[in-house]
Amino acid sequence: MHDPDENRAWQAIRTQRLAIGDLLESLDADEWRHPSLCEGWSVHDVGAHLTLQQVGLLDGLVMFARAPGGMNRAIRESARRQAARTSREEVVARIRASADSRRHNVGLTNRETLIDALVHAQDIARPLGRVLPVPPEAAALAADRIWSKGWPFYPRRCLAGLRLVATDAEWTVGEGPEIRGALGDLLLVLTGRGAAALADLDGDGVVELRRRLDVATSHG
Repeated sequence: MHDPDENRAWQAIRTQRLAIGDLLESLDADEWRHPSLCEGWSVHDVGAHLTLQQVGLLDGLVMFARAPGGMNRAIRESARRQAARTSREEVVARIRASADSRRHNVGLTNRETLIDALVHAQDIARPLGRVLPVPPEAAALAADRIWSKGWPFYPRRCLAGLRLVATDAEWTVGEGPEIRGALGDLLLVLTGRGAAALADLDGDGVVELRRRLDVATSHG
């Protein structure tokens, strides 16, 4: 079936890849080693992960064989291996070279590729105090996909009893006390990175979100 939003998704991916390349090129060595929003990942690891967006079936099977213990561990270890063998300059060059590519990892769609581009851009930028704008229209496509899926974020379970309301687009999901914010911030909430967006959120639901994040951290 034809996806009427596919071209919009790929155009947004292209824009984000070029912006990420520019951001990474501006960082010094210490910033490349800085922890990202992804727990246990450095900025270099995230950048290297973004060069692995066209993994085929065989490469995917090899990746899992090298890091048994689940998909999240396999993805993390593949990013670390890629970072170890890929210089900063190579990471930037590969991300830029992929900007116009419309291939994606086996078993995924353009939506997952868009989610990766938007969210990982923030994983890099926010811990460094950098600002990388999140286009609301693209963020809405990504947020719809995240909300409709289970793995890996399970947002409908994790955010049950809360309502998310975008302040920069007509987008809302859930029922209950409201969490209001720009879609870029809500993307972080949807993908388990809400702690990085708390200061920019508003609404009666923020207190409950903070409580859940504190509980998750204490059990982590």
